[in-house]
Amino acid sequence: MEYKVKTMAEMAQKGESPEILFWVGCAGSFDDRYKKVTVAFVKILNALNINFAVLGTEEACTGDPARRAGNEFTFQMLAQQNIQVLNGYGIKRIVTACPHCFNTLKNEYPELGGTYEVIHHSTYLQELINSGVLKVGGGSFKGQKITYHDSCYLGRANDIYEAPRDLIKALDAELVEMKKCKTNGLCCGAGGGQMFKEPEKGTKDINIARIEDALSTGSKAIAVACPFCMVMMSDGVKNKEREHEVKVYDLAELLLEGMN
Repeated sequence: MEYKVKTMAEMAQKGESPEILFWVGCAGSFDDRYKKVTVAFVKILNALNINFAVLGTEEACTGDPARRAGNEFTFQMLAQQNIQVLNGYGIKRIVTACPHCFNTLKNEYPELGGTYEVIHHSTYLQELINSGVLKVGGGSFKGQKITYHDSCYLGRANDIYEAPRDLIKALDAELVEMKKCKTNGLCCGAGGGQMFKEPEKGTKDINIARIEDALSTGSKAIAVACPFCMVMMSDGVKNKEREHEVKVYDLAELLLEGMN
């Protein structure tokens, strides 16, 4: 299935403006595993003829990891650069598949002069299903057990719990909750800049504790909605040597499968 992506620069040259700007994020651009999520989401947008664009090379990191790790100067520099680009194009609506980008753009950019309607792709896809624009059948996930891991920046930080679960239910799959879920969810171990450093001494890595929660549900599919969670949960599955039978998917990948 081919896919097409326009850049904001190309659209602006023709005097056009997109319905949404798809903010790809660092992981969606450079991480080999998460590039597949970017492509899956774009294929869904293409299939529904949604008018969208990306910034391409004009997009920089939102600055989230820098700020979490205590480098406020780098955060401010990146944020101001991005805001200048976004405001220059008159962007109003942004959709992103990364909860870290989502949280930073939505909650931290306004104080620096960047105010936009920012939507996480789970909420956006839920809206498309609810309005009847996006139709999914069961696909290969019909009747299968799927467990969903709540991203901290989506759940506890922004109260988005139902949209991802609604998407899984739309596939006619059986959603099996882990003991620690929703407001009581457990971090994957990557947030707050932890992704880029060695773990502190302890009895068990957080992602191992979390993957044990997921595996105990008996699900062969683990759904995530965050690139950080994707890395940590996938590493956890490998650590348990279960990668041949248990797969980690982003919500967009599950839905694309359900559409086909």
